[in-house]
Amino acid sequence: MTIVRSLLLFVLAALAEIGGAWLVWQGWREHRGLWWVAGGVLALGAYGFVATFQPDAHFGRILAAYGGVFVAGSLAWGILVDGFRPDRWDAAGAAICLLGVAVIMYAPRGS
Repeated sequence: MTIVRSLLLFVLAALAEIGGAWLVWQGWREHRGLWWVAGGVLALGAYGFVATFQPDAHFGRILAAYGGVFVAGSLAWGILVDGFRPDRWDAAGAAICLLGVAVIMYAPRGS
């Protein structure tokens, strides 16, 4: 159950951070307005709290692993929201990042 909880928290963090950054992008760069930017800032702030709910107590480990989730999540966001079509190298890179997440977070460790 701890791994499932951790994975769900990573997904939530990715939605908050990537979604927040996308809202800021849309608001500022695509001229959709400051309400979009404000929504993005709130989502980015929420992202900052999500990591604190991870079962592992080590900040560096959580953020290092989240980096891999962010890479894969950003490509997935691009596909689902922006119509981006990654090539095989994007997919390979994302897979390598997710393998890194698995090693960093879920490898057996002695107490």
